[in-house]
Amino acid sequence: MSIVGARPQLVKLAAVAAAFPGTGHEHVIVHTGQHYDADLSDVFFDGLGIPAPDIHLGVGSGSHGVQTGAVLGALDPVMEEHRPDWVLVYGDTNSTLAGAVSAVKLHLRVAHLEAGLRSFNRRMPEEHNRVLTDHAADLLLAPTEEAMRHLAAEGLADRSVLTGDVMVDICLRIRDAVVAGRHARPVLPDGVDPGEPYLLATLHRAENTDDPARLAALVEAMAELPVPVALLAHPRLIARAQQHGIKLDTGAVRVGRPLPYAGLVAAVLGARGVVTDSGGLQKEAYLLGRPCTTLRSETEWPETLKGGWNVLADQPWDFGRDEWNAIATRTAPDEERGTPYGDGRAAERVIQVLAEHLN
Repeated sequence: MSIVGARPQLVKLAAVAAAFPGTGHEHVIVHTGQHYDADLSDVFFDGLGIPAPDIHLGVGSGSHGVQTGAVLGALDPVMEEHRPDWVLVYGDTNSTLAGAVSAVKLHLRVAHLEAGLRSFNRRMPEEHNRVLTDHAADLLLAPTEEAMRHLAAEGLADRSVLTGDVMVDICLRIRDAVVAGRHARPVLPDGVDPGEPYLLATLHRAENTDDPARLAALVEAMAELPVPVALLAHPRLIARAQQHGIKLDTGAVRVGRPLPYAGLVAAVLGARGVVTDSGGLQKEAYLLGRPCTTLRSETEWPETLKGGWNVLADQPWDFGRDEWNAIATRTAPDEERGTPYGDGRAAERVIQVLAEHLN
């Protein structure tokens, strides 16, 4: 049973679901509804060929406690009915933690996909979720050697297996389809010409959006950049901007809706660079060979920092114009990226490992 509820989990689910046919195993998909916006959910099922969820809990939004509790309460009867051999939870969302807790309480085996990631920033709710889930789970499916080292340092080595990163599977598959012309060019915000240089940006983390002065400073700085900024606006960002009275669509900033995954990959490939506070988009930029500036002081994906492919921007709301112009004009490094996240066949290994560890 896969428990998913947010955009990054749906991308990972696409790889896992595609690896199940022909294995002889039944795969039940539970969508918690944590991301209920169609741009963050429905388009991923349609665009990535994911089977429709067997169960949709429809929990919607709420504070961390309310949302986690709602998922937990709704999952208990579902797990009691199905009693799966494995409950597979993905990443670091409230749905991840709730799925793990529900399964543990019902004495069901829990496997955590993308285990061992650490930002070491305990202010981030994602860090709470991933650490608690790792220590509750029976099997830890780690994407990288660095993740394996983190798990060993926390006394979890005997439960950990290096599988590679399933995001690589789907990202490379979609990249090849985009390059071959099997996907249309991305639908970028009005005012951004896909044939001209542009930056692709996302912004949604609390540290960047909840403080009105910080959010205003970030928007103002991007508005003054010398190239258009295609800002794919997460519902959280739109809500906070409205709450704070901040106009997002200003100067160089052009606001658009979140893109389906193939459209996002195409948009990254077409961009001069990426500016984001998203964990997933950092890695996608790395895999697709585009320089990334991460508007945070830490990253769960330290491999992306090698050679300058990804650069951390601590307290970017205090940056001056020269620092922002340097971000806008960065070019791709000459450093080889290597394959720290695997070879694109991680999902097959995940299913093999789950089967091997049934007993």
